[in-house]
Amino acid sequence: MTKKYSDRFADCKIVVLGGGTGLSSLLRGLKQYTRNITAVVAVTDDGGSSGTLRRELGVLPPGDIRNCLVALSEQENLMSQLFQYRFPAEGSLAGHSFGNLFITAMSSLAGGFDGGIAYASKVLAIRGEVLPATLSPVTLQAVLADGKIIDGESNISRSNAKIREICIRPGPPPAGPRVLEAIRSADAIVIGPGSLYTSIIANFLVRGIVSALRRATVPRIYVANIMTQPGETSAYSLADHVAALEKHAGGRMVDFVVANTAKLPPVLARRYAREESYPVVVNLRSGRGIKVVKADLLSRVEYARHDSENLAAAIFSVISKHASPAPGRRRD
Repeated sequence: MTKKYSDRFADCKIVVLGGGTGLSSLLRGLKQYTRNITAVVAVTDDGGSSGTLRRELGVLPPGDIRNCLVALSEQENLMSQLFQYRFPAEGSLAGHSFGNLFITAMSSLAGGFDGGIAYASKVLAIRGEVLPATLSPVTLQAVLADGKIIDGESNISRSNAKIREICIRPGPPPAGPRVLEAIRSADAIVIGPGSLYTSIIANFLVRGIVSALRRATVPRIYVANIMTQPGETSAYSLADHVAALEKHAGGRMVDFVVANTAKLPPVLARRYAREESYPVVVNLRSGRGIKVVKADLLSRVEYARHDSENLAAAIFSVISKHASPAPGRRRD
């Protein structure tokens, strides 16, 4: 991998919690700075290829895990492309990605999902490690504002009703091996970006994670989403996002909020508006122990996503100013 940055943070231990495309985008930036990245990934996905494998083979959903493995690979070369290869839309393999099938097969050979991830990590020569938040098969459940209950991440994501709270069943499941230790030994903790309820808060519902996060004395950084998500966070401002995090964590969970201030190009804004998705209004001010860090984080591509390099730079700027002791040094 071509180095772009100095070795100052090479040993800095970063733990990132989330899921979905937002997490993998962040990891691509972070790996330019440090070799010690631990991605803790929600395993509640029940749609697409992951959902099919979950229903038919009883495995944990590998999709978000696969994306993180590829994002952390030393070089996103042919093997990485192979992991992301999706079979044509006809036949028994329709919709499945090679990586999902590989992780599923290796999990069987290794005697567990975590073993399958370990094998895949070696094949891709990843920079860090990827850990499932839990190894227990779980289902997300949302209680809507009108009292209706919806089961399943994909159903929750498609709902147009406001979410009152989200829970996990059966719950709370135990954290996966090494998850809590990774949080305890981190030099900094990053939460998000990703779907607020189904990718981020889903991790909070795993036993031990919230208490470990609340005991942490290192910078805890929340990366705000750029856009609202139709249904799940319709009309949510940044303050609403943080309030939902605190509600499900039972109190303040973050020390810093990194938010995008760049405006979407008009053409892109109109396209998202047709899907009822709008830029998250950055209406949160520093206070109550939270410092808001604003920056141009918008990727200049066809989607309203974070720029991996700009986001990583903003995060390490926070770490360099506020981490104590120096990142990468063992604390007593």
